[in-house]
Amino acid sequence: MNKKLSGFTLIELIVVIAILGILSALALPRFANLQTEARMAKMNGALGSIKAAAVLAHSIQLTQQLAAGTTVVMEGSNITMANAYPQSTNASIGHAAGFADTSGAAFNDYTLASTATVFTVTPDINHPNCAVTYTVPTAAGFAPTYSNAGITALNC
Repeated sequence: MNKKLSGFTLIELIVVIAILGILSALALPRFANLQTEARMAKMNGALGSIKAAAVLAHSIQLTQQLAAGTTVVMEGSNITMANAYPQSTNASIGHAAGFADTSGAAFNDYTLASTATVFTVTPDINHPNCAVTYTVPTAAGFAPTYSNAGITALNC
């Protein structure tokens, strides 16, 4: 009795490996580009969150006819204001926008930094130039400044 062996020949295996190599060479750059685009979208969403939080806090202050530096309460949390908009701290604009808890401790999704007037959000420590910023207005009656100039394919 002859048993017929079945399986792949060496040529068939080499052809399959070559095809997989070509497909992976084409797919890897596209996958890397998708990560960059996703990071850019994440940061544009962060900027939208900052803008919404600042405008909401400002509208609360206006509707309650509070002074420009008076703290407002948003969803049970105190948001410290400066010139009628949230201060540039993690506990103020950072918390109002959903990036930090009430004490100002940042959540794991973003990296936060702040100075006396500028609040900066980056997606992680590996992409420090892929950033959005919020700058407190210099005086009451002016709007804050927002920037997404760091959101480029090169930075993200």
